[in-house]
Amino acid sequence: METNDKTSPVTPEKDRNSISLDLMHRMRLHGMAAAFTESLQSTFAETMTPDSFLNWLLSREWDYRVARNIERLVKGANFRYNDASVAQIDYTLPRGLDRNQMERLASLDFVRKGDNLFITGCAGTSKSYLATALGYETCKAGMRVLYANASKLMGTLKIAKNKGTIETELKKLEKTQLLILDDLFLVPLDARERAHLTEIIEDRHGRKSIIVTSQLPELDWYDAIGDTTVADAILDRIVHTAHRITLTGESVRKLKAFKGR
Repeated sequence: METNDKTSPVTPEKDRNSISLDLMHRMRLHGMAAAFTESLQSTFAETMTPDSFLNWLLSREWDYRVARNIERLVKGANFRYNDASVAQIDYTLPRGLDRNQMERLASLDFVRKGDNLFITGCAGTSKSYLATALGYETCKAGMRVLYANASKLMGTLKIAKNKGTIETELKKLEKTQLLILDDLFLVPLDARERAHLTEIIEDRHGRKSIIVTSQLPELDWYDAIGDTTVADAILDRIVHTAHRITLTGESVRKLKAFKGR
């Protein structure tokens, strides 16, 4: 008797492929599984030796894991800009930015050494963008980064102090290889903020990096801290291992608008 069942029979080869894919996913070898599926849909794998095919699968799994790790690091960094890139920095704008210095910083040697970076300049000169672009490079190198608006961070730490969770919050900061403190000293620090900043810097001193962006020139930071003893302690720990970018000129948004005319 004839039947109308047009379902293709599962061949032993198809069955083995399905089992292999299932095992790859169970072992969380998702990059390898995607590559294996790709090989089943084309004939290029037939030209490979078994060793070459295995090497290709492993390379795809490695690339997948690296990309996922970068994705996690970028998400955890909480960057202000989603599109900041060292490659997209505009050096034609008259703001005193040196390409050679940025390229040296983008090598991330200062991060690996635990040095600091100060980026100062008027509002709108792209301090935050430059800091974030370097932060992205650090994530791509597999290192943990945290971007924080300095005023909001100090507010968060005050709340954590009241809740009794301050040590947990400080440990989160300490785990990052690069901490970006954006708009530090925009307003003078109060006593509790001075204490929190001192602890953050003490935890990182000589081991892990900080990028500070500020509208205040470095010479005015002493007064912004507001306490002579604390200012001496803070600045002594961050100034001597610091690289500096001093931006000049008008707002980048204003300059770009003028160039577009």
